[in-house]
Amino acid sequence: MKLAIGNDHAAVDLKFEIMEHLQNRGIEVINVGTDTNDRYDYAVSGYKVARMVADHEVDGGVLICGTGIGISLAANKVHGIRAAVCSEPVSARLCKEHNNANIICFGARIVGGEVAKKIVDEWLDGEFQGGRHAERVAMIMEIDETQHLKKAEE
Repeated sequence: MKLAIGNDHAAVDLKFEIMEHLQNRGIEVINVGTDTNDRYDYAVSGYKVARMVADHEVDGGVLICGTGIGISLAANKVHGIRAAVCSEPVSARLCKEHNNANIICFGARIVGGEVAKKIVDEWLDGEFQGGRHAERVAMIMEIDETQHLKKAEE
């Protein structure tokens, strides 16, 4: 498995902690975020990770900013992305099982390292359940496709 990880300046330390955790699980990690505490816009790494996921260069993505919200908003602007912000492990598992989220997001100012690792683990270990959930995900993706085509026509 290969994941891309991105972050802003607020999440440098937590990113490195999560990268090590993922590597210890045998996952290849591509770092596209900043490695310094100098100002770095979350939209940049949010877009980069989302683009890699949408283009199937990686199997999924992990995004971390101060709250997880801004970086998820940037990622969700990319066609085909379902990025979910989670601050606890139960939602992380459910976003995979019910929504087939292909990117997990959280905030370095919201969760600590141990909770972040549990969030990532639950998301990774969750399996999309299909069935009625597949119908709902298809509805979401239809909206995404409609907006994507509308934009392309303009």
